[in-house]
Amino acid sequence: MKKKMSILIVDDERDYCEVMEMILSSHGYETAVCSNGEEALEAMEKQQFDLVLTDLMMPRMDGTQLLRRIRESYPAVTVIMITAYGTIEKAVETMKMGAYTYITKGDDPEKLITEIRLLEKSLKRETRQAEVVPDGLTPESRFMLDTRSKRVRAVMEMAGKAARSNANILILGESGTGKEVLAQFIHDRSSRRSRGFVNLNCHSIPETMLESELFGHEKGSFTGAIGTRVGRIESADGGSLFLDEIGGTPLALQTKLLKVIENKTISRIGSNQEIAVDFRLITATNNDLEDDIRQELFREDLFYRISTIIIRMPPLKERREDIPLLIDHFLRRGSQEGRGEVKIPPRVMEDLLAYDYPGNIRELKNIVERMLIFSEDGRWEADSGLLLNRGAAEQAVSGGEEKTLREIRREIESRYIQSLLQSYGGELNKVAEILGITRRQLLNKLTDYRLKH
Repeated sequence: MKKKMSILIVDDERDYCEVMEMILSSHGYETAVCSNGEEALEAMEKQQFDLVLTDLMMPRMDGTQLLRRIRESYPAVTVIMITAYGTIEKAVETMKMGAYTYITKGDDPEKLITEIRLLEKSLKRETRQAEVVPDGLTPESRFMLDTRSKRVRAVMEMAGKAARSNANILILGESGTGKEVLAQFIHDRSSRRSRGFVNLNCHSIPETMLESELFGHEKGSFTGAIGTRVGRIESADGGSLFLDEIGGTPLALQTKLLKVIENKTISRIGSNQEIAVDFRLITATNNDLEDDIRQELFREDLFYRISTIIIRMPPLKERREDIPLLIDHFLRRGSQEGRGEVKIPPRVMEDLLAYDYPGNIRELKNIVERMLIFSEDGRWEADSGLLLNRGAAEQAVSGGEEKTLREIRREIESRYIQSLLQSYGGELNKVAEILGITRRQLLNKLTDYRLKH
């Protein structure tokens, strides 16, 4: 049975603490209770907690002060604020300081349980991917330094120098080249690394919702706005804001972004109040922005504002010397995430090194993941064509309808067997030998998949 999160409840209302403790304990969570912020800090010195659930308004040390102390001394601990209806605005402000979210007293307890479960999933995912990095860089940022490519080393040297400034940075490059990882590296090397790195892929959000996602909104400002929400820009206050795929954003929104960059203030949708924001802006695109400007699809003045420093990420086919390093990195990460191990035969490695990777690093990552999923007994013995055939394997894995893992296995396996039968003129013994199974097993598969032979 997996260990549940340990939760510290901090509130000066004893009755409320007892109720919360009973609710959380009934869901299997380990709990402890403190009546004020000072007691909470003493408890955290003696015991490790995953989550602190603290009241905002308390005597001596209030929730805001406690949050600040926790962020300084226990940055890995998550904080959720408890607030009364009259102090929601202050609770929203604490999210800018690093609080995960807030709940109001009187809310359905299931709302809190839902938030905690979402947080648990996020923390488990981060734990599986976590590595100890001596200089404080994230695993992905650290990996950027391990390159054999002169071009990438030049990029990293430029990024390291740019990180020491507050200049706006534009990262250009094809999809899948690692622009987001480079942005994270810049943040990790900057003076803002102790604050948030807030990222948003502008193409992943419908145009109708993009403004709200960036600027936030007030309760009731539009249909569906059931509460106040802090936008990504406001959340990045003190840290870095990374806007991926900024090319192609609506012109009206570009105008608003330009104003934010110039004035360092925002207004949430439905509010006239201007909020000061201090963030480092990093943007990225695979568009030709200069061509977009000529077609009047992108504002020229915005381009000059976001491109104080321009960094170009080379495609993977121009840094082939890094392919073995990347393969090893993705194999190790897959093993750490519990997806097994796989050894790659020399003939397959040769094909992987020669391939052009139109999808760049993202495509290579997908290929390695397919190897981990479909390898037998820790070895990939099949032909590399199954990996690099975008029309068969990739379509089955990533295209069209959602499928179960069993359905994907059957589809890819049947296609691969069919291709071998065609290549070897229906010689069942040869095909069975290549597949590493008996002739009888192959005949059973042909019957199961209704393949002609």
